[in-house]
Amino acid sequence: MRKNGSSWWWLLATNSTRYVPRRSTSPARRVVTHLFECQMPGYRGWRWAVTVARVPRSKQVTVCETVLLPGPDALVPPEWVPWHDRLQPGDLGVGDVMVTSGDDDRLVPGYLLSDDPAVEDVGWELGLGRSRVMSKEGRQETAQRWYDGDSGPDAPIAVAAPAAARCRSCGFYLPLAGSLRQAFGACGNIYAPDDGRVVSAEHGSGAHSEVLGEQPRTEVEELPTVYDDSEVDAVAVSRGAGSVETGEPAEPYGHG
Repeated sequence: MRKNGSSWWWLLATNSTRYVPRRSTSPARRVVTHLFECQMPGYRGWRWAVTVARVPRSKQVTVCETVLLPGPDALVPPEWVPWHDRLQPGDLGVGDVMVTSGDDDRLVPGYLLSDDPAVEDVGWELGLGRSRVMSKEGRQETAQRWYDGDSGPDAPIAVAAPAAARCRSCGFYLPLAGSLRQAFGACGNIYAPDDGRVVSAEHGSGAHSEVLGEQPRTEVEELPTVYDDSEVDAVAVSRGAGSVETGEPAEPYGHG
């Protein structure tokens, strides 16, 4: 048989390929795809796919196409991630600027107001407010993320805290404004791990303001007194040599 097409002959003429037996596929009648293992450096596991065809009653085979395809063990790059999905929480550093999309579902134009009572203030004046505010969808997404994260009731520090030590009843708990007020607030206890962070009302820690339980007292065994200095014993002593009576006049020293 005569094979037409330079790609076919190039594959056979070079030592960079090896035929993969019993790996041919037939997408249609008289059309078959042969696979050749690529042995060039850097292409481990890749295969050349050569599709050939033959018209009825003809002895000539025509090369339709050749393409390099990855096999099961091929070294391939990681799956492509869209640009708007590549940034993850915590990636933004000092000096970085993140551009917010104009059609972000978490935001709505400020002139449309919102269903949040904190936004729908009676003193709202056109032109003095923010250009965009969080939409209901954005607030729900934020609340769920906070609740499921380290600020929620299932955080390790909250699980280990006493059952009564919930942020809702803590004096250092500062509720947020608006619709999130019922579920979230900021921690204002300088000694708490969550100081300055938004926490759930059901969150908790050992730094709760009402954890005032007295420390258990340990009884100390009183040992017998070795020497009691609270009592005075009268002891008689003899007069020493050179001592004088208190009633005798003092000797003159010439000061008078």
